[in-house]
Amino acid sequence: MGRRPTSFDIAQLAGVSQPTVSRALSGNPAVSEQTRRRIQAIAAQLNYSVDKNASSLRRQQANTLALLFFEDPTPDDSMINPFFLAMLGSITRTASRAGFDLLISFQQLSSDWHVDYQDSHKADGIILLGYGDYEDYRARLTHLVEQGTHFVRWGSPMANEPGITLGSENRSGGYAATRHLIENGRKRIAFIGIASSHAPEFEDRWRGYRDALAEAGLEADPALQHDAVTSEEAGHEAVLSLLAGGTPFDAIFAASDLIAIGAMRALGEAGLSVPADIALVGFDDIPAASFTNPPLTTVSQDVKAAGEALVDTLLRKIRGQAVEPYMLPTQLIVRGSSS
Repeated sequence: MGRRPTSFDIAQLAGVSQPTVSRALSGNPAVSEQTRRRIQAIAAQLNYSVDKNASSLRRQQANTLALLFFEDPTPDDSMINPFFLAMLGSITRTASRAGFDLLISFQQLSSDWHVDYQDSHKADGIILLGYGDYEDYRARLTHLVEQGTHFVRWGSPMANEPGITLGSENRSGGYAATRHLIENGRKRIAFIGIASSHAPEFEDRWRGYRDALAEAGLEADPALQHDAVTSEEAGHEAVLSLLAGGTPFDAIFAASDLIAIGAMRALGEAGLSVPADIALVGFDDIPAASFTNPPLTTVSQDVKAAGEALVDTLLRKIRGQAVEPYMLPTQLIVRGSSS
């Protein structure tokens, strides 16, 4: 080659990534024996030797955590769900108190997230916020686990999931929201939000909704469930579809505040009054929820505790300490949209 060979040369010849070469040559068990032998053979062929001093330097901590947002459709140019923005201050303060800087970016939807962060030593671990379609996203989490990347995510903890997930008690929150509507005399309650494994948090809120209906002896009418991602536009379109369907309803439980805000706009355009005609409850308690007209009843998630828990859990994982997924409690915040 006319120059000293590098790990990138080995990676190209072996058909793997450069971080995989580094792990194979350092004895990392995450690399299969077959791949390790192929990489070692190519390294020997090229007379490549590991720089022990550089390798030792690379293993030192960066004292930096990476916070990666999933891009969400938003009315502004931020592309960040306002619920996650509300969590940002707590994450930043908690990381700072622990002596860590915070590197903030978007999740790039490729198989090589980890190359830009932990494996390139920009960060010692990753916090993931948001995920899009979880059925597609799960494979990426599995890949991070296989690479030995330290990460924690906010979502809905589930059995046999890849990595560690923290979240809120979505099912009990959905139950509280629906029970509140029932106690206020509503009997035909619609649910707006994806009620499937493609959105586990929404699915848990839907299950809580069904729990409350069943307890009250009410039927969960499939015609009153409309899918929506967490955006105002999706909530607006779902309510238009709901109204066009002709099935009567007197309340809506929206799986997020953004959906609820869009639903409120659609109801107003249809000449329906909130809450006189249709009661409405959201989920998240984003800052905008208290400024709608009328103010939005919602299920509050504790963003301060969430941010602290995400950072503390990730730091324990980085230090090799035992960590477990767990859920934070939610609280119903009653405002003018439901009574």
